[in-house]
Amino acid sequence: MHLIETRDLTYSYSSVSQKALDKINFIAPRNARIAVLGSNGAGKSTLFKHFNGIFRPTSGSVLIRGEPITRTNIREVRKFVGIVFQNADDQIFSPTVEQDVAFGPTNLGLDEETIHHRVHEALRIMGIEDICDRVPHHLSGGEKKRVAIAGAIAMEPEVLVLDEPTAGLDPKGIHDLLGFINDLKKNSGMTVIFSTHDVSLVPEIADYIYVMSRGRIVAQGTIAEVFIQTELLKSVRLDVPLYPKLIQSLRDKGIPVSMAFTFEEAEKAFLDAFKGGS
Repeated sequence: MHLIETRDLTYSYSSVSQKALDKINFIAPRNARIAVLGSNGAGKSTLFKHFNGIFRPTSGSVLIRGEPITRTNIREVRKFVGIVFQNADDQIFSPTVEQDVAFGPTNLGLDEETIHHRVHEALRIMGIEDICDRVPHHLSGGEKKRVAIAGAIAMEPEVLVLDEPTAGLDPKGIHDLLGFINDLKKNSGMTVIFSTHDVSLVPEIADYIYVMSRGRIVAQGTIAEVFIQTELLKSVRLDVPLYPKLIQSLRDKGIPVSMAFTFEEAEKAFLDAFKGGS
């Protein structure tokens, strides 16, 4: 049984004739890191809003642990699937950071000790203990993003959905976020689904990729399966990550280098090629 599954999911905004989502078949298994790629308007955010019942399909279905989302189970679904939107201001509204992170667990009716533990663990994970007493709307964009993610983590969902999580983060913030996503897989088994325009990050933090364009899934597969489809990616206004692009360029010039997608893979490939040619 998959944690999330959509079957021919179709959605149309009443004011727009074109379908925002057109027969989307998507699967999220347990302990997975899934990247959803696509240019602006591809349908990524609209898809994400179906995962915990913010939007309801025009046709098709969304299953959470094999069950459709209904009015009777929507509360459980939203505990199970946590979403962090691209604009953190949409989710931050409490007087202090600590109170904001505590909002979700408090609404679950948890006891004070459990709430305190969850909040401070979430603040620690996101590295924002030092700003817990500050007013959220006085924070930088990157700090707000961390607060929003901490709020989702404090709910202890089994699926964490991050819509453009690196938007507004500085290089250190991006590095920390990558480590956080990888740690979730290793330490908690939580499934993470995220969208990003920065394809260079994807090989470091994803096991599987869906590529969307105009409301449809146009490609899916592992890192290697998707990022060798250069022409398709160009056709939907996406680039190929730096390392495979460089290696393919070297191959085209007759230099034998093994294909690589992450820094560690590329380093090994270049060292092996250098040793072989020496």
